[in-house]
Amino acid sequence: MTINADRLWARIEALSRITDPDRPWTRRSFSPLFLKGREWLAREFRASGLETSIDAAGNLVGRLAGSDPDLKPIVIGSHSDTVPSGGRYDGILGVIAGLEVAQSLLERGERLRHPLEIYDFLAEEPSEFGLSCIGSRALAGMLSDEMLNLRRPDGMTLMEGLAYVGGDPESLASVRRPSDGTAAYVEVHIEQGRVLEQENIAIGIVTDIVGIHRERITVVGRADHAGATPMPLRADALVGAARIVEMVYDRALALAGGDKPLVATIGKLDVQPNAANAVPGEVEMVLEVRCGDETVTRTFPASLIEEVRPSLAALGLDIRVEPVSHASPTPCAPIVRDAIRAAASSLGLSSRDLPSGAGHDGVFVAQTGPIGMIFVPCRDGRSHAPDELIEPHQAADGARVLFETVRRLDTILG
Repeated sequence: MTINADRLWARIEALSRITDPDRPWTRRSFSPLFLKGREWLAREFRASGLETSIDAAGNLVGRLAGSDPDLKPIVIGSHSDTVPSGGRYDGILGVIAGLEVAQSLLERGERLRHPLEIYDFLAEEPSEFGLSCIGSRALAGMLSDEMLNLRRPDGMTLMEGLAYVGGDPESLASVRRPSDGTAAYVEVHIEQGRVLEQENIAIGIVTDIVGIHRERITVVGRADHAGATPMPLRADALVGAARIVEMVYDRALALAGGDKPLVATIGKLDVQPNAANAVPGEVEMVLEVRCGDETVTRTFPASLIEEVRPSLAALGLDIRVEPVSHASPTPCAPIVRDAIRAAASSLGLSSRDLPSGAGHDGVFVAQTGPIGMIFVPCRDGRSHAPDELIEPHQAADGARVLFETVRRLDTILG
């Protein structure tokens, strides 16, 4: 085999076990556990022969020099942070598979023409700052001053967070790459869906990554005593929030069909004063919209708010809306998709095209060069949950296809 499957799996398991014991598999970005995982990863990078560093944006980077110093790097990788209670393989697989490819090349005595870079991107998952894909945004030059001033609940700013993980927020310009700064980017990831498993297909070739739009919606009412305030005199912010949640579900359900289905979620709410004997005076929530259609992704929140505003006014409530983040739908490059398809075929592995309903760092890396993604099946399509599961041979298949894809891209790219 071109890669060491046992070593690949042992590393995946070792990193996944660096977790909050009360909430497996949790390793949140900007946390002590995240730093512990990073320390482990950096040691593995260095032991494998990679030139290893933390860049100004807090990305862990391992590098192999190529034979032609004038060529742009081929980049592979993913992320090591997780959502709460979910992430045993999501992200980890891509980072460890990238490391395995680089180490296997060294052990085989093969030197690519292009430099090879392995990335553990910082905070691909939504962080406590309310922002995702922080490290890859910086690579694309899309980490704004406004984003750097975002605060998490304990008051830490994102700028301070970058320094906490070893970055240098004053030197972010050094991370940014031009539109042709990357020869190609390839990532291995679990599908986070059921298509490959149901069709018994080994490899998914991603056609495009959905756009993701997030807005913070705050419903403002008045906090009152729950026993002494008559029902007709209440301005209950949670009642208004409940109407928004229901409307989001109904409107998204109506747009769920077609070639580019929409999904919308309110998965985070903060109720104040959050007491059993108090009428809620304010509710803050985050609306997330995902769709392959850029126009629909952007217009869904505005049309929703316009429709619900009169209903909230009748309840004595006000509403504030502010954008949090936006990532446009991103197509994967034909040249990378073709290389993945040829690699899978050469290994005797079945494959099919399919879109990604989840967001990935590749959305931002695409601003620097062509991208592609390799999906492997996961049991029952489960992800972002404690029972997320893949089999060792599925991880190995993804890494083998990644290895062959990188070799092919090294040959055909200038």
